[in-house]
Amino acid sequence: MHEMALCESVIEIIEREAQQQKFSKVRTVWLEIGALSHVEPEALRFCFSAVSRDTIAAEARFEIIGVPGEAWCMQCAATVPLAQRYEPCPRCGGHQLQVTAGEELRVKELEVD
Repeated sequence: MHEMALCESVIEIIEREAQQQKFSKVRTVWLEIGALSHVEPEALRFCFSAVSRDTIAAEARFEIIGVPGEAWCMQCAATVPLAQRYEPCPRCGGHQLQVTAGEELRVKELEVD
């Protein structure tokens, strides 16, 4: 389960920011997760609750912001929605797509004390 390792990285980011910005408690963590990122949001939520124990984020609310997949179709020269990799362009049926959004996995915002 790579979600556990991802949550450990999120906690490391939070702790690094706490040292730099001088805060001692995290109330809310907003995490952006792209539809094409190969991350299971509910598994990530479960792992975050386990990994955040005994940290400054132990009582934090964990909010997930979904980012839809999007690609640039080279055949029809349009930005199109993309639900999963390797599916054809919904406009022209072509397969020459360059992903432009939906691979994100980042800490978007923290509410802290």
